[in-house]
Amino acid sequence: MAELTGKTALVTGASAGIGRAFAEELASRGFHLVITARRLERLQELQRELAARHGVRVEVIAADLAVPDAAQALFDELGRRQIAIDVLVNNAGYGLGVKYFKTSWKEQADFIQVMVTAVAQLTYLFVPQMAERGWGRIINVASLAGLLPGGPGSTLYAAAKSFMIKFTESLALEMTNTGVTATAVCPGFTLSEFHDVNATRPRVEKMPKLMWLDAHTVASKGIDAAMAGRVVVVTGALNKLIATTMKHIPDAVARRVLLRQSKNFRHVD
Repeated sequence: MAELTGKTALVTGASAGIGRAFAEELASRGFHLVITARRLERLQELQRELAARHGVRVEVIAADLAVPDAAQALFDELGRRQIAIDVLVNNAGYGLGVKYFKTSWKEQADFIQVMVTAVAQLTYLFVPQMAERGWGRIINVASLAGLLPGGPGSTLYAAAKSFMIKFTESLALEMTNTGVTATAVCPGFTLSEFHDVNATRPRVEKMPKLMWLDAHTVASKGIDAAMAGRVVVVTGALNKLIATTMKHIPDAVARRVLLRQSKNFRHVD
């Protein structure tokens, strides 16, 4: 781990859930941090906690990645602070949890901005500097949903996560022999605030407990995979089984399975 001393990680969506877990896990491994999200007070609380517990430097930048110029502003601010980013964790995200036509286009446009455009832009901005230094890690927090057929409810969610996986795979190939790697982390159901934000908590609580992982397990396995240079990692044995099984059954059958099961975790009425 000595080669990681002094390196800095940027974690988006760090105020809660998987993003917070990534920040905590990276700090425990000696990384300095830049944490960003919309909720400044939560970020400042996490800053104090991680700095005191692990003795690392923690910078806070409040940002809403749904704003089109937020990614560039974040990059520019780090330039002003003279902070080089060695690990980029594209984690910020959410699910709308409702049918496509029951939302406004503004909600869908913001979703695409956060889940697709900001991921691509932040990567575009930070990776060249990593390549120049000869070392870097991109961690894109995707989802098991990106490996499965799209289901009803939160219609762009699986599409966005599938984009992240394919984007990561292509990026990993482009960065061969540069010292920079890209990893897509694909968790399934994870214990976090995600389902409170999209108001599906009453539904998902009916899911069997064996379907769930805690956020720290997801983060730890994701970081291990990134440091090892793995490109796609599915967290959890059951999730790996689901991904493999769905890959080997006919698409029409897989879609019917998703249709039946979606009512357990999304608003599909």
